[in-house]
Amino acid sequence: MRTFKKTNLRAWQQSALDKFLATKPQDFMAVATPGAGKTTFALRIATELMEDRTVERVIVVVPTEHLKTQWSSAAARVGLALDPAFSNSSAVNPSMDGIVVTYAQVGMHPFKHRAVASARRTLVILDEIHHAGDAKSWGDGVKEAYDDVNHRLALTGTPFRSDDSPIPFVQYVDDGEGHKVSRSDHTYGYGDALADGVVRPVVFLSYSGEARWRDSAGEEHAARLGDIMNAEQTARAWRTALDPKGEWIPAVLQAAHTRLMQMRRNMPDAGGLVLASDTTTARAYAKILKQLSNTPVSVILSDDPGSSDRIQEFSESTDEWMVAVRMVSEGVDVPRLAVGVYATSASTPLFFAQAIGRFVRSRMPGETASVFLPSVPVLLGLAENMEKSRDHVLGEEKPDKEGWDDELLEQANQKKTEPDMLEKSYESLGAEAEFSGLLYNGSQFNTGDMTTDEEADFLGIPGLLDADQVKDLLRKKQSEEMDRREAEEKARRAAEAEEAHRRKLYGMDYAPASRKKAVEAESSDTGVVDELGQLRKELNTVVSIAAQRSGRPHGAIHTEVRKACGGPPTALCNADQLRERIEYLRKW
Repeated sequence: MRTFKKTNLRAWQQSALDKFLATKPQDFMAVATPGAGKTTFALRIATELMEDRTVERVIVVVPTEHLKTQWSSAAARVGLALDPAFSNSSAVNPSMDGIVVTYAQVGMHPFKHRAVASARRTLVILDEIHHAGDAKSWGDGVKEAYDDVNHRLALTGTPFRSDDSPIPFVQYVDDGEGHKVSRSDHTYGYGDALADGVVRPVVFLSYSGEARWRDSAGEEHAARLGDIMNAEQTARAWRTALDPKGEWIPAVLQAAHTRLMQMRRNMPDAGGLVLASDTTTARAYAKILKQLSNTPVSVILSDDPGSSDRIQEFSESTDEWMVAVRMVSEGVDVPRLAVGVYATSASTPLFFAQAIGRFVRSRMPGETASVFLPSVPVLLGLAENMEKSRDHVLGEEKPDKEGWDDELLEQANQKKTEPDMLEKSYESLGAEAEFSGLLYNGSQFNTGDMTTDEEADFLGIPGLLDADQVKDLLRKKQSEEMDRREAEEKARRAAEAEEAHRRKLYGMDYAPASRKKAVEAESSDTGVVDELGQLRKELNTVVSIAAQRSGRPHGAIHTEVRKACGGPPTALCNADQLRERIEYLRKW
């Protein structure tokens, strides 16, 4: 009897394997978070079935060409020979145990693949099965080719789609509310993997800042990332921030590089990945990084035939930075990635989950990952809900998401190779970056405007901490920050009370020193700008305190204050409007 190399399995892999071997069903779907070891689990099933002669051939179907080689190499390590070079015009190599093909290959010639699968008792492994719904030809081809094989093993890290395209060979059950919900045979989510130490904790650092643009009528607009806006304003502010000609991206890349250098003290080969929207901005980001990095910067373009080789080269090197268009496809294994910059306008849950999956693969206990992203509500929501499991629901009414399904935002999220910045008449005028907060384990820490010292404090979080240590450290930092802010507020109130007392003693003509200073500041343009900046920081401080006491989001409090006091967004308020909002919150 033929034997294969067997390694020790993680608890979830062994549990899923036992469940499969108990009945050896025709269909089995395993949902496991990226980095949990789906490939190892699937190959163990393949070798078990090959060893006891349940099957004689293994076929692996993957989303991308790069993954064909990766699967073949992983299979070879356990003694299984899978041919990644098989094409629709070639014959199966009889010396091999099977083949690795893409969904596109199967969709182009399903009858060819049906013949290969039916020639012997076959196990078909459908990697990232949700991709079978990407194109009608892919789904139809997979169903035509493999509807009658002995065993089908479906794998996915994200068992949901952003549309109603059913995923082939996935079981859907009625949820009692008129919807069909996908059902897996074994699920191992990110929260489970984090608790087991299988994946790294991911800390999200969000950056806001004022963005400015000019519309087709020549009118200039300004908005602050993170403020409540309609879809058009949000899309333009977001894309303006991502413009490499502005100040936002260079500042965030500098912060990300600082974080990477800190992490490389404990993880000498730690690498960073910037996810860009198109080839033009990817090259521009790489140019900025070259001024910061101590090593060459790799640029990975998804449509470049040599991209797989460059990904592999980066993975095996100790270089600091890689820039990729849109994302490095799911399943691409670069375990040393520890810092990410989410510099793309893509906002679907599927895209976000797969993108963040590039940073969670754990190599040793205590490694953490840091991802920098724009302070955009939809992204912050996805980051907060990262640990929640999701299924694919058919027939579900898509939520309005407060206007996020707007046609303009969909246009911003389309896969394009060159930027159009939403429209030709739209002109980016620049954006500044400000550290606005940190998210971890579904909780926000220290959101609101922060000082450079506070940002540096967060960027200096050690690179080797387990999930509980990260949580404890952030809670301590948050407590210290709140104590500091409350002490400042107490001191301010005491000073106001003292000034009021002096005013009562000396009469209404008494002018406190702080007010005299403010009046002097208003006499010059520079003073006005300085005072506006201080007032905005003061407003954000009292908003942060109110948010902590009430448990409500900062954005909701900003919106309530604006409705009560009137006026434009915070970024466009004058000094009197800012003072009015601050006073309203103090009474509130």
